[in-house]
Amino acid sequence: MNTIWSENVQGIMTLYLSRKLRFDDRFQLQYQKLFGIDYRAKCRILEIGCGPGALAGALHRWYSNAEIAAIDRDSGFIEFAKEHEPGVSFMEGDAAALPFPDGSFDVTISHTVQEHIEPDAFWREQKRVLKTGGTCICISARKGVTIRAKCLEATEAEMRFWNGISDGEDALKKYNVGKYWVNESELPLQMEEYGFRNVATGYAVIELTPDNPGCPNEFAERIIESERQSDLEAVSRARASGSDRIIEVIDRKYDTRLNLYRKGIKQWDTQISLAMVVRGET
Repeated sequence: MNTIWSENVQGIMTLYLSRKLRFDDRFQLQYQKLFGIDYRAKCRILEIGCGPGALAGALHRWYSNAEIAAIDRDSGFIEFAKEHEPGVSFMEGDAAALPFPDGSFDVTISHTVQEHIEPDAFWREQKRVLKTGGTCICISARKGVTIRAKCLEATEAEMRFWNGISDGEDALKKYNVGKYWVNESELPLQMEEYGFRNVATGYAVIELTPDNPGCPNEFAERIIESERQSDLEAVSRARASGSDRIIEVIDRKYDTRLNLYRKGIKQWDTQISLAMVVRGET
């Protein structure tokens, strides 16, 4: 059982909640325009490195006539995805050695996976499993904007906690996180280098601003809770003395943020994510 990523890099619930926001149906039209997949088509779509399944679930909703398969090396992600995203065929699998015959899919898609996989294996395997005329879609997170509410700023107790933790072994380096990252011009050039045709790029802007009048109440509270989960996981993963006290501090801060939101006292905190979508054809 492989749970390296979910236990050492990104926790299951943290990743799931953040991706459920970023692939919410309110952003569907942006993504569909960039993906260029006919929503009426009966096709086979493979998501590579699906994590806990949020994008695969969105694809199932957005392309109702398609058959959606999704793989990830992490057993924890796959078990969670099977329980939370019905209608998708989830299985354990390696992006560098896809467990499918040649020409099995009409579309391959990945989200923040390319930067962790050796390029030759990443691109060649997708080209191998795609049918002639198939589509490869690579979604890559780019630098966005994060502004935290004043009530969520780090307290002195939190700063002391983090300053008291030794650096130890860098998990990001140990597990090759971001080792193969390339910039906005290099990514499409890389796709062309591996023989994909008609390469195109585009960007989806995902705005998460709870206090925006256009943001529904349920969605706004999900934004706040997703951020809470991320902060709590960071402390839990540190496995350091005093973690329980810091968790209490964080929970109080987020309870305050929720109360301010519910009272209509605006903070205008925001997360603006920029997703680069690179699309090519076999």
